[in-house]
Amino acid sequence: MKIEDSYGRLLTKSQMTNDLKEIAQELPAMEKQNGRYQCFRCGSLIDQKLWKLSEEVLYCRACIQLGRIRSDQKLYAIAQKDFEGQEVLNWKGTLTSYQQEVSEGLIQAVKAGKHALVHAVTGAGKTEMMYQVVATAIKSGQAVCIATPRIDVCIELYGRMKEDFSCSISLLHGESDPYFRTPLVIATTHQLLKFYQAFDLLIIDEVDAFPFVDNPMLYKAAQNAIKKEGNTLYLTATSTDELDKKVKKKEIIRYSLPRRFHGNPLVVPEIKWVSKMREKIEKGRIPYQLLQLIKKQRQTHYPLLIFVSEIELGQQFTENLKKYFPKETVGFVSSQTTDRLRMVEEFRNRAITMLVSTTILERGVTFPFVDVFVLESNHKLFTKSALVQISGRVGRSKERPTGKLLFLSDGITREMKKAIKEIKEMNQEAGF
Repeated sequence: MKIEDSYGRLLTKSQMTNDLKEIAQELPAMEKQNGRYQCFRCGSLIDQKLWKLSEEVLYCRACIQLGRIRSDQKLYAIAQKDFEGQEVLNWKGTLTSYQQEVSEGLIQAVKAGKHALVHAVTGAGKTEMMYQVVATAIKSGQAVCIATPRIDVCIELYGRMKEDFSCSISLLHGESDPYFRTPLVIATTHQLLKFYQAFDLLIIDEVDAFPFVDNPMLYKAAQNAIKKEGNTLYLTATSTDELDKKVKKKEIIRYSLPRRFHGNPLVVPEIKWVSKMREKIEKGRIPYQLLQLIKKQRQTHYPLLIFVSEIELGQQFTENLKKYFPKETVGFVSSQTTDRLRMVEEFRNRAITMLVSTTILERGVTFPFVDVFVLESNHKLFTKSALVQISGRVGRSKERPTGKLLFLSDGITREMKKAIKEIKEMNQEAGF
């Protein structure tokens, strides 16, 4: 590792070299709080009965994949240094007046040393709205990180930012190339555990998403990664109770954008009753009501994205679709699909006409012209947040700002009701 690539990083003893030891700040690997040991890196409470190497030495099992933290060793932080300021924004697009208002608000919030929340509907153009504040920070020689919980979103965002920004950009996730120091880092939220007081500006996208939401370890990672005087911006289409509380306490400023960039309302889901869905799918069949809905949709020739709750159900349903619709090209993606990115691209290019997916594609991906069906929308996995995000896949392009969006189930849950209510409220707030 080059010395400059260690700036802003949190390192274990095994990662240290003699050169690094000369410039490193020693930190305790564990801290004692109320009689219990806590990992400095991830904040996890140490199980003193099970997480031990000997009677005297404890270790942290929670973040062991990043290198073992031992109670008898130190952690080492290498101070971040400023970058040379540069003009980096290549983007030639224009923001709507609503987007511009939010964009300028973020710049002012950062100048005032405030944290901010952007609560914008899916398809509002959150990425473009943060371009100016990112460019302003980099022009000042600051270090910027955009962190998001999901690898797929991370990779898609990296592709867009590479086109629109001229500076070097690091992409960090579990399968990425080794880190090198750049003014702009795009990373999964887990990667923040490797940094300490590194960023002047930390933007957390999809803050409501698993695995970030309700995850104390990742909250701790975000706190550690930001400089003491740094700013955090949160982006989301479905806010969290925690963030709403901070807004009420005026700890963060809230910017709301209930309008999509093309000026059309969000598509409101329709609920369709389909009985014995799982039972029939598992027997290799497609329920009659569902079959008729798919046949009708296929007459439009628009791509069809079908969400399922579980991998096994998705695999079986994909086989059923291939049998019932032999002329269609059907694909299936989940967290276990090794060539997921290729299949997503083929669906985007219409090489795949029907794509079955778990919630892995609920957010961060855009498919023009798509229709969406949610099978077993009353399943416990389909929370309000997930359903709002899934619904947001429809009507994202100005070429087709509408689309078919169906919740298919044999019952209606509170989460389904809450999702539909939130979508309608956002439309109402936008003046529709």
